[in-house]
Amino acid sequence: AAQAVKKISARVRFALTGTPIENRLSELWSIFDFLMPGFLGAYKHFREKYEQPVAARQDEVAAERLRRMIRPFILRRLKKEVLKELPDKLEEVVYSRMETAQREIYEARVQKLLDSLSRQSQEEYRVGKLQILAELTHLRQLCCDPSLVYENYDGGAAKVDTCVELVSNAVEAGNKVLLFSQFTSMLDIIRRRLDEAGEGIGYYILTGSTSKEKRNELVKSFNGDGPPVFLISLKAGGTGLNLTAASIVIHFDPWWNQAAQNQATDRAHRIGQQQVVTVYKLIMKDTLEEKILEMQERKAGLSEEIMADGSISEVIGSKEEFMEILRGAAEGR
Repeated sequence: AAQAVKKISARVRFALTGTPIENRLSELWSIFDFLMPGFLGAYKHFREKYEQPVAARQDEVAAERLRRMIRPFILRRLKKEVLKELPDKLEEVVYSRMETAQREIYEARVQKLLDSLSRQSQEEYRVGKLQILAELTHLRQLCCDPSLVYENYDGGAAKVDTCVELVSNAVEAGNKVLLFSQFTSMLDIIRRRLDEAGEGIGYYILTGSTSKEKRNELVKSFNGDGPPVFLISLKAGGTGLNLTAASIVIHFDPWWNQAAQNQATDRAHRIGQQQVVTVYKLIMKDTLEEKILEMQERKAGLSEEIMADGSISEVIGSKEEFMEILRGAAEGR
């Protein structure tokens, strides 16, 4: 897309975006390479002078130098500045603690990964990052519900219990709820739990397999007299939906990219919303999920100034850094 748009012949160019930096600083370079080719230099130069110092080493001098260069060309408008009538958005982190069976499985998986990494050379680590990403996904799924990884698991899932309680209380109080997860299989588990809750809690579910016509039908019904809960896949429903009937947003699992979660929240916190929107982020205590949250918070200041959000590539930088994250997540309790 970037290569195609840069071929357009034009005397004047503008870029309009809600997420100028969604995953990494190179995205900002690409936008400026379209607007003013050469202004930030070739990408190799930009990477050495700005991207690596800022993203990897939190170099404030390099960050300030970049800010000074791009600031004259950016007109930034925050939602609160242009939608003054929009109700407030409240955010709260809700922690859960693993019970014995879930904790034992999670820690065993962490230890297995640490043992594997300790035997790898730097080169083996570099070429094996896809496998590490798969292991990270498994750890995140274990935080959600071990049955996502092990079909025969029949123990507890603390976060699911917390989530169902949150949803039940919200619905009982007359609120409508949006619940996001990256795992469609997790939405199926939550759906079954909602079916089992008391007289059952009504819901819709939206994933990548939902047709456009069906999406429109579900949205219209939810914003009207439809069921009080909407279970939504983050990837499929994080953008392009207007669901202002909801006043409660629940992020069941954290994503490396905070911008994606914010966009999902904006399905409710947008023009037409008449109620205060409360956002709950469910986090499993003393696990990798806490580390993801810490990473987002640590980078919040710099992200706000340069408009950057943490990406998964930063989490699994060097082997030593990644092992330290794993140890910290396992030993935090």
